[in-house]
Amino acid sequence: MEKQPVTHVLISDDQGIVRKSTKYHPSVWGDYFIQNSSLNLLEESTQRMIKRVEELKVQIKNMFKETDDVVQLMNLIDSVEILGLDYHFENEINEAIRLIYQVDGKSYGIYETSLRFRLLRQHGYYVNADTFNNFKDENGSFISALNGDAKGLLSLYNASYLGTHGETILDEAMSFTKSQLISLLSELEQSLATQVTLFLEIPQYRRIKFLLARKYILIYQEDAMRDDAILELAKLNFNLLQSLHRDELKKISIWWNDLALAKSLNFTRDRVVECYYWILAMYFEPQYSRARVICSKVISLLSIMDDIYDNYGTLEECTLLTEAIKRWNHQAVDCLPEYLKDYYLKLLKTCEEFEEELELNEKYRVLYLQYEMKAQVISYLEEAKWGIERHVPSLDEHLHNSLISSGCSIISCASFVGMGEMATKEVFEWHSSFPKAIEACCVIGRLLNDIRSHELEQGRDHVASTVESYMKEHDTNAKVACNKLREIVEKAWKDLNNESLNLTKVPRPIFERVLNFSRSMEEIYRYIDMYTNSDTTMKDNVSLLLIEPLPI
Repeated sequence: MEKQPVTHVLISDDQGIVRKSTKYHPSVWGDYFIQNSSLNLLEESTQRMIKRVEELKVQIKNMFKETDDVVQLMNLIDSVEILGLDYHFENEINEAIRLIYQVDGKSYGIYETSLRFRLLRQHGYYVNADTFNNFKDENGSFISALNGDAKGLLSLYNASYLGTHGETILDEAMSFTKSQLISLLSELEQSLATQVTLFLEIPQYRRIKFLLARKYILIYQEDAMRDDAILELAKLNFNLLQSLHRDELKKISIWWNDLALAKSLNFTRDRVVECYYWILAMYFEPQYSRARVICSKVISLLSIMDDIYDNYGTLEECTLLTEAIKRWNHQAVDCLPEYLKDYYLKLLKTCEEFEEELELNEKYRVLYLQYEMKAQVISYLEEAKWGIERHVPSLDEHLHNSLISSGCSIISCASFVGMGEMATKEVFEWHSSFPKAIEACCVIGRLLNDIRSHELEQGRDHVASTVESYMKEHDTNAKVACNKLREIVEKAWKDLNNESLNLTKVPRPIFERVLNFSRSMEEIYRYIDMYTNSDTTMKDNVSLLLIEPLPI
């Protein structure tokens, strides 16, 4: 994919201070989501769609009750989940998963065995990976009968990404299925070829759920085995959610314009729409509307903060901003340079507005967010010092600091702030202890960002990334370093998979936010930094999710 030009310059401000600065392209969207109210559904058609959704939900709930064939039940769950409908059928799915777990699947073929394995692991049930030994020959290789079974191979390929540490058979399955599917691709009928291409790019388990639902609806539509009630519900559900999301984005865009920070701090990335898209990857369901709005505002303000430390501020100014945020009171603004005062006060004001919006028994959540904000600026400042001193830390030293500066910890914390009653004080205490799930998410975000940004960052005076740290520590080149860091990313995914099977301290919907944020990194940093360079696939994805409705 072609990269967008990013210009790196040194500038001199009104006081003669020479600063590094990067010229980012302006907002792709401007006021589009404020001005285009014609995008919204009419009230009459919304009510008609809601009524039809309720009718279809009854039909599909009956399918769960009436289906006594376990393979049909597994396919039903898989269809409902991949099409983004699972939140409508949580009780039915949970009951069905318990039934599937109790059934002995030893007589299943590779497609059914793999589907059962993936569904159960996705829901936190441990299934022994040795079940796939049934599909190996006496030499330990996968049997040749699998070679032409594209549907079975794809099922095994997607299942292989739910492995934990030491499950070498899943690593072997991943490698085997990938090469087989690539060789079969040109021979497949169109619908299956589209699925294979989609999941070879990013496997099903690591995809952004709502974006996958949007893309998969069109694939499902061409499937001869589709259920028309499920297809109709998927389309109506998507369009209703899209209307809700556009309404949220309109409110956030108005807030952003009123804040006017992208204009006063014009060296920053103006990406409020992309921020919302990123948070939409964490949760798209209607019950998380308040949470999405709060989290989108946090990530938007964090993006500006990142550019202050990374792109414009002097070390002295960054030190002053760090101290002010550590103090977290309005009086601290007097110590800041003029251009940072407005940002600082609006940061405090936004967090105060969060507190006002929360219920009495939820207000404590903002204190945890403030704690994360303070940790964030401390880590930013450390990196700013590394840049000034031309310091290339060891990989361990780098990660000790940059896992926090990645922003993944503060965003995952922010994602809980607006959630419902399941986001208890114990959840925030769990998060602040930096558990393995949060650490793994931070590793994935930090390393994928660094790998993708490596070439871009070399064009300007920038702090050494984990790529440089690995290169220096092991006296190797960038290609080797990036490959080694990808191996660490894969280990972090196995950590997440392991945590998913051992959830004891937090409810699964809390863990899902962390998992979904990790998934978003795989998409956003796949070929280019799509957040910084948002006039690329990011623009297409935003259009798919927030502009283009599905024809019913």
